[in-house]
Amino acid sequence: MKNNHTPEIRFPGYTGNWEEYKLGDIAEKVSVGIATSSSQYFSHKSQGIPFIKNQNVKENWIDSSDLEYISREFDQANATKRVREGDILTVRTGYPGLSAVVPKELEGAQTFTTLITRLKKDTAIPEFISAFINSDTGMKQILGMEAGGAQKNVNAGILKELLIQLPSLEEQKKVSNFIKELSNTIALHQQKLTILKQTKQGFLQKMFPKEGESVPEVRFPGFTGEWEESELGAVIENMYNGQTPSRFNDENWNGEINWLSSGELNRGVVTTTIEKITLTGQKDANLRIVPKGTFVMAITGLEAAGTRGNCAMLSIDTTLNQSCMAIFPKESVLDSVFLFQWYRKVGEEYGIRYTQGTKQQSYNAELIKLLPIIVPKIEEQIKIGNFFKQLDDTITLHQRELDALKETKKAFLQKMFA
Repeated sequence: MKNNHTPEIRFPGYTGNWEEYKLGDIAEKVSVGIATSSSQYFSHKSQGIPFIKNQNVKENWIDSSDLEYISREFDQANATKRVREGDILTVRTGYPGLSAVVPKELEGAQTFTTLITRLKKDTAIPEFISAFINSDTGMKQILGMEAGGAQKNVNAGILKELLIQLPSLEEQKKVSNFIKELSNTIALHQQKLTILKQTKQGFLQKMFPKEGESVPEVRFPGFTGEWEESELGAVIENMYNGQTPSRFNDENWNGEINWLSSGELNRGVVTTTIEKITLTGQKDANLRIVPKGTFVMAITGLEAAGTRGNCAMLSIDTTLNQSCMAIFPKESVLDSVFLFQWYRKVGEEYGIRYTQGTKQQSYNAELIKLLPIIVPKIEEQIKIGNFFKQLDDTITLHQRELDALKETKKAFLQKMFA
């Protein structure tokens, strides 16, 4: 039977049980940062003091890229609440329990609605405590002790009661350094992914003509001439949207035929569906199989910013629900991959300008036919579509690597704490 005070994984040479403490027993103090949302206390970066908010606190690191700043006068009035290097910040609300250590460059900053833990000297390493709080073991404790009603929160009293198992300072340092290396690797991959996405956005802006223009800023060699503007209906062969088989008939569901809903459109490539229907369900709703390689767009529920412009390319054969519209281009004048990239660029704006409805904004077939589109010759479309597909594939690969690293870190956090 596993001893609860011994982790599953340890570095060689370390033995013996870890000792249990309450955070309050090893902390010099646990306090709350200043609380204000009044604009009168804020200042320009050049004249202000960094102000760390909940959203700046990530898992074991602080994102300083979008800090706000408070006036020096307000900071001076709250001088006792300034954070020091090595203080541990823990989010109180929103993402309660998320924790990070204050780095040297943010010493003297102020913090908003986060808890500040300052450890007693030579009792524990801040990075180890922060990593423990972010681990499943720490989070489960915190979430089980949350205060509040509809909006849960963590207060100083709760954090002081957090039970932490500690090894020697030397082993704490070993664990902390290992987790820091993992975190740095994850941060590096995240940075690369962000740059890739920004690069793609830049190309989207330059490789499609700006509004009111007919030639893009950047083109592949050998392509000249103006792009032609038309209505989408003039360059597509057909459209099709599906239905939902009756939910009251169990024989319609849990079969082997893919069935795609608009909520699964991810502005990327669809590789699977959440639900599947039977042949009986397909016949019940008179559904067609839409082949892979087809462009699909969401046509209802477009009033929310997050759903406007939702679309996808299919990498599977599937049926559709009534909120998905499959678009079949005239192959001689419009390429499906180009159509997909074009709509990803304009879809959100079009969702505001061209949909109808008050409570629920929607497209129908006639509205879709009227959407303006500007296209080059089919050879240039294919070139552009393939270029962005390669970028998308690279972004997907980096995202998978990042997700795998995060899962690896999570697994180690589960096994390296008692």
